[in-house]
Amino acid sequence: MPATNASVLSVKDLKTVFRMRGGEVHAVNSVSFDLAPGELLGVVGESGSGKSVTMMSLIGLLPSPPAEIRSGRVEFEGRNLLEAEPAEMRRIRGGKIGFVFQDPMTSLNPVFTVGFQLAEPLRRHLGLSRAAAKNRAAELLELVGIPDPRRRLSNFPHQFSGGMRQRVMFAIAIACEPKVLIADEPTTALDVTIQAQILELVRELRKGLGMAIVWITHDLGVIAGISDRVIVMYGGQIVEQGPVAEVFSDPAHPYTQALLETVPAVRGRRSEKLRTIKGQAPVLESSPSSCSFHPRCALAFNRCRGEFPPRILLEGSHDAACFLAAEANIAANA
Repeated sequence: MPATNASVLSVKDLKTVFRMRGGEVHAVNSVSFDLAPGELLGVVGESGSGKSVTMMSLIGLLPSPPAEIRSGRVEFEGRNLLEAEPAEMRRIRGGKIGFVFQDPMTSLNPVFTVGFQLAEPLRRHLGLSRAAAKNRAAELLELVGIPDPRRRLSNFPHQFSGGMRQRVMFAIAIACEPKVLIADEPTTALDVTIQAQILELVRELRKGLGMAIVWITHDLGVIAGISDRVIVMYGGQIVEQGPVAEVFSDPAHPYTQALLETVPAVRGRRSEKLRTIKGQAPVLESSPSSCSFHPRCALAFNRCRGEFPPRILLEGSHDAACFLAAEANIAANA
């Protein structure tokens, strides 16, 4: 998506490498995207495609070593976050950019009460007094749908169900009303009923607070239901991005097409055979010099194996990194 002055977060040419004893792992390779205020951006792809590492790179959550950000810019409020001092990043994390981690069962500290963990960012980032932070913490629990919120402040995480813990995680992440909220597969460990409740909560929070949200998930159905735009990642790269309706109805990259084909469908009384993507995700021992998906792609040809496909703008803000998509686009506009 082209950069605009209205972007609340702008990422350019981000590259992240893990230095290992036996070599390097190139986890994120030249990732660029923009996030508009109030937008909900979905990020999808197989495990190991670089989704979580990309988002954790943005706000300095990766341990260094072994992680090293080789290049890129992450522009937020006129500042390149990759150049920010640790103290400044601590003010931004939790204060202006919230993060909901993947597993609600382990993300909360078991030895502190929920009230303490909710009040901590309020006191650190907003400078609230102990009493004011406690009152605001109770309001946040009520906002995310926890019954009897003032009493539950004194409870420990083990006294909450998985769904309630995830609600608490959202309450902590939005405590300071950040401009950007990054949610890393926040419903993966939850059953479908609780998942539906969390998704409805996100819709309400987004409407009420107007924050931009990045939602990382494996679930294409969730993305179809809540996102404005979607980014498809593979091999540490963005292979396709655009409005959800366009990407899902007319996918341009073979990987996006393969992902959509893996979604189970039921027709009549008999379900179709579940489709899979043959092969394995690539081992990223070096920066890619060709299409990372070509070993698994039934449509690959010699150029795919020898050249790196650039991202081609197809229509509006829909683009894809595929030679076939580029040729189809040229033919359509001829």
